[in-house]
This record gives sequence, C-alpha cells and structure tokens, in this order.
Amino acid sequence: MRKTAVFSAVSAFILSSSLLLAAPPNKPSTGSIVIVFKDGHRQSFRLADIERIEFPGAAAASSGENEPSRGRYVGKWEVGDGSGNDFTITLSENGDAYRSLRDVHGHWEYVNGDAQIVWDDGAQDAIRRVGSRYQKFAYAAGKSFTDRPDNVTFARSLTPRPI
Repeated sequence: MRKTAVFSAVSAFILSSSLLLAAPPNKPSTGSIVIVFKDGHRQSFRLADIERIEFPGAAAASSGENEPSRGRYVGKWEVGDGSGNDFTITLSENGDAYRSLRDVHGHWEYVNGDAQIVWDDGAQDAIRRVGSRYQKFAYAAGKSFTDRPDNVTFARSLTPRPI
C-alpha cells in the first residue's frame, strides 16, 4: 500500500513537471502588445493590426464618458448646408480641415467632446454628438461656438470605423 502511494505521488510529480516544461511561457511575440485587465486576464494584439491607441484626454475624462473620442472625428463627414444641399468636411489627424463647399481650408480642435472647426473665411462649424447621432452646427464669421448657431443639420461620418 505504501509503495502504491509513493508511486502515485512520484507519477503525479513527473506528470506535472513535464506539463510545465512542455508549455511555453506566456511571453508576447515580438511586434505585439499585451493588455493586462483589472481582473488579471491578458490579451495580446499584433502591432500590425493596430491603427492607433487612444487615451481620453483630461477634458474628455472630466466632462463625461459618453463623449466621442477625438479620433472619432478624424475622417470625412457628409453634412448639410442649411439650404437642403450636402457637402463634405474632411478632418485630418494633424488638425487640418477641408470643406468642399467653396473649397475652403481650416483648422479643427477637439473641445469638450466636439470637433470645432474655424475656416479660413471666418465661418465656424462644430460637429457634435447629439444622442446617438451627429449634427453640424454652423456659425457665421464673428460668432463664437457659444452663440446661437445659424443652422443645425445632420452630420454623417463617411469613414469606416472598426466594430
């Protein structure tokens, strides 16, 4: 009986040691990033599959988690002009903006969850999330983003987003 118990213990030790030696360590491969979650589980992503990593800024974090990130605004948007016609606004990562209506250049900033655009002709637009949709608020030259807008129209992103 004693020999059987010793044999079982030694067998269990050898089996568990061989499993530990056979399993490769949980090291990420070169060219990958590992995210460790609060509950301790880890997930690895290939860097080649990642376009960018975004961290909410202090303004976004303090004003609410339901606000879209700055990166959500980067890309091409179809918007209304307030007279029933449509045009596009393109917002670049570097802050440049382009409006197809009269081919105007501008600059945009992410402010309190909005994309605020100041055009070279003095006009201003803001793209904002309102509920589950986006809208474009237009302001004439000389107005500020806190004034009453001249018109409010739809805004629809034409840039595909990951799920």
